[in-house]
Amino acid sequence: MKPISAAIAITAALAGVGIGNSYAATSADPNEPVKTALLAALDDEYRAEATYQAVLDKHGEVRPFSNIILAEQRHQQMAKAELDRRGWAYGANPYSGKIKAPATLLEACQIGAQAEVENIALYDRLLPTVDDAAARELLTKLQWASRENHLPAFERCVARGGTPGRGPDGGGGGGGRHGGW
Repeated sequence: MKPISAAIAITAALAGVGIGNSYAATSADPNEPVKTALLAALDDEYRAEATYQAVLDKHGEVRPFSNIILAEQRHQQMAKAELDRRGWAYGANPYSGKIKAPATLLEACQIGAQAEVENIALYDRLLPTVDDAAARELLTKLQWASRENHLPAFERCVARGGTPGRGPDGGGGGGGRHGGW
């Protein structure tokens, strides 16, 4: 999986964006770990959306990207709602239009799988720092979606050699962007 991480780093470097985030805690505020975790989660959702949008722009409406991008957008809204509830500011997606899509769908699925592995690891690092119940619940749900839904979808895509998926029944009935057809 190391070459895939290198590919992500190269793609991000070419796009002029960093892999990490800039949300390191800098104060003694007891809410800072929660704020840091929520902003890091939002940053990761932003990066995923921009990456998957680049793939869709280059390769067309292909699964699993056409489904997972919708989930990433819902995850952003959930993180924003929690930040809003607390009165904490956040910015627009800094990665939009700055990520270069891989040349092939197989490479895109490999990068997607590695991104979801890294997302799961991000939550493994963030969750122990957060003692707020609402924030922990949100972060746990986001991690679960990566582990149980997104990663397996990208792994199936890789196993198919990058051939787009057609939904859980093989016929496209997964309820994605097009209402289940």
